[in-house]
Amino acid sequence: MKPTKQLRTLIDAPDICAMPGVYDALSARIAEQAGHRAAFLGGFAATGATLAEPDSSQLSLTEMADHTARICDAVSIPILADADTGFGNVTNVRRTVKQFERAGAGGILIEDQVFPKRCGHTPGKAIISVEDMVAKVKAAVDAREDGDFIILARTDAIAVEGIEAAIERANLFREAGADLLFIEAPRTLAQMRRICGEVEGKHLANMVDFGMTPELTARELQDIGFSAAIWPVSALLAVTRTLQDFMRALATEGSSKSQQDRMVTFDAFTSLVGLPDLRTREQADLDAAASLIGAHKKH
Repeated sequence: MKPTKQLRTLIDAPDICAMPGVYDALSARIAEQAGHRAAFLGGFAATGATLAEPDSSQLSLTEMADHTARICDAVSIPILADADTGFGNVTNVRRTVKQFERAGAGGILIEDQVFPKRCGHTPGKAIISVEDMVAKVKAAVDAREDGDFIILARTDAIAVEGIEAAIERANLFREAGADLLFIEAPRTLAQMRRICGEVEGKHLANMVDFGMTPELTARELQDIGFSAAIWPVSALLAVTRTLQDFMRALATEGSSKSQQDRMVTFDAFTSLVGLPDLRTREQADLDAAASLIGAHKKH
């Protein structure tokens, strides 16, 4: 099944589609092996992991699409990718959709922040006009070649204009053809219930650790009415803490031995990245070549 169809099937299913945030091919592979059926590639995690910079529109369209392609090549589960503001106006949004489709993504997120955007759980955000964002949503829907490619429309209007404006925008995004709706950073359970109750369509919840939104389980979010949920920075924050502890220990102790109980073994890692399978394929190719050459010599 194509990644786009996989993702749409998961979002349309009765059970919530819970997606961990990944930031590179290795984290995506680990997510897949842990049993996750889909994953989210966010701009916050991608920018932090590749540039060690904050989430402020620093990755270009081609950089993000290339990063997405490497991740999609490494796994068989669908990837929902962050396309920020669509990298420009409606013309840019159309190209954005095509680039991410070519990359193998199951869908993309586009949002209504002013460029350069900010992380949705930080202050100082600004949003474009509702007319401009509705036009972007329509452009994205029209540009996709695969009808199953998910268009996730996000609004940051709560922080700027309030919950009423955010609900109004989300309803308009749905009417423009968005497959999935994302009202960023509700601050209370009551707001989360209003979102699912007053906006028709399917909704995504954003579970940012230490963020502004109440942290709920996937089951709790499903009970409220959400069809999908992401934990976009959790893995990155966990790995950052692990690396900090390791680097400090190595710097002070001059050895990694005290940290080895927190590591996978060398053999386990090479298995994770597929070295045994690679060697098997290499040997099969060599055996096939030897057989072909032997048959040729007989003639």
